[in-house]
Amino acid sequence: MDMSVGEVAKRAGVSVATLHFYEEKGLILSTRNAGNQRRYQRTILRRIAVIKAAQQVGLTLQEIVEALEILPKNQAPTTEQWQALSQSWHALLEERIISLKMMQNQLGSCINCGCLSLDHCALYNPNDSKGVHKNGARLIHHQTTNESEQ
Repeated sequence: MDMSVGEVAKRAGVSVATLHFYEEKGLILSTRNAGNQRRYQRTILRRIAVIKAAQQVGLTLQEIVEALEILPKNQAPTTEQWQALSQSWHALLEERIISLKMMQNQLGSCINCGCLSLDHCALYNPNDSKGVHKNGARLIHHQTTNESEQ
């Protein structure tokens, strides 16, 4: 049995606008009935739960889109498909954890450093590497994502 956009929004705990946004970005699919109203299969609830979990751990929308490409859009994924998705996110989150720990370890020295320069700051701009490509401060864990999007 297909579900209306309102039913899916209520069951998934998201707004109708969020569902429209997810669909626009290719994260979810709907069909249309004779009255041109969106209809979703019940399996969409699992997919939305995965999207929300990914957002909760800090994955970007683009990372979620890329990861969900390996999952079927019109049926529940297999255990193997879920495992593949989980492993890809695990590696990505490990990289972020390492980056955050590096930032945490450097934070104490940064507060007392007194350099007053974002151009040469060891935390925000190690070895002035960002000055080559972009002006201004860039957080370490957002550097790759932000620079590739701009």
